[in-house]
This record gives sequence, C-alpha cells and structure tokens, in this order.
Amino acid sequence: MAQITLKGNEIHTLGTLPELGSKAKDFSLVQNNLSKVSLKDFEGQRLILNIFPSIDTGTCATSVRNFNQKAANLENTKVLCISRDLPFAQARFCGAEGIENAITLSDFVDGSFGKDYQLEITDGPLAHLHSRCVIILNEKHEVIYTEQVSEIVDEPDYDKALGAL
Repeated sequence: MAQITLKGNEIHTLGTLPELGSKAKDFSLVQNNLSKVSLKDFEGQRLILNIFPSIDTGTCATSVRNFNQKAANLENTKVLCISRDLPFAQARFCGAEGIENAITLSDFVDGSFGKDYQLEITDGPLAHLHSRCVIILNEKHEVIYTEQVSEIVDEPDYDKALGAL
C-alpha cells in the first residue's frame, strides 16, 4: 500500500504502481460516447495515462489542460485522462475547455482499472477514487515511467513525465 496525503492528512492506496519494464494490464474503460475501450485499442501507440480523482477539481482540470497542450505535437502518442467521473461530466468539461488532444475515460462501472493498477484510494474522504498518478507506456505498452503524486492536491511533474518519452 502506498501512503499519500490529502492536504497533509495521511491516506492510502491499494498498493504500488506497476513496475518499470512490466507489461501494462489490459483495461476496459468507458468513453464519453458510452462505448468501451481497452488497452488493445491503442496498439502500437505510446500512452500517457493521466490518472486523477475527479475532473471537477482544480488540480485535476489543470493536469488535463497541461497534458492536452504539452503532448499535442508528440508523434504516435495519446493522452488518456482516467478517473471515476461519469462520462457525461468528462464530456462537459472537455467541451467547455476545448480539450482536443486528450481522451477522457471513465472507470465508473466497477473501478477495476484503479484496482488492477493498485492506485485506488482506500481510506479518507476520497476513498474509492483514483489517486493522482502518471503512467507512461511505450509502443509495446511496457511501463517506462510512473509517478504517484505524494500530495494529492499537487500537480504531477509534466516535464519529467514527458521526458520519459
């Protein structure tokens, strides 16, 4: 279990993020149009998994905006913004913000992504939501970078994450 904080108060996740060099686990997430997507749908592409508790908080929204802008010109790279928000909320946000280079995906159905990747928060006021993490996958969907943001209200290290590509 990983220890993180929420405004200085200790909370925990299910475990630790996938190991560098490991093959990413497949997933089934819901797109804004309510269709399902899996890791296999992004075969041969590099992926930035931008994971957060809720798109309706300031830091989470900022991370979506920043990755949308910073990764716009990266070749063969998709940004997947993953939370347990309903797809309707994700679509509303992206429409209002003009987000075009990031794909929002929801784990609302059963939270299996958060469980499989060991990043679900287990206690405190955000229990059952995803912790703030970045996981970068290469074209073979091997894990080449991970960041578990230790203070959930802080932003991830965008430059370090993108530098891994």
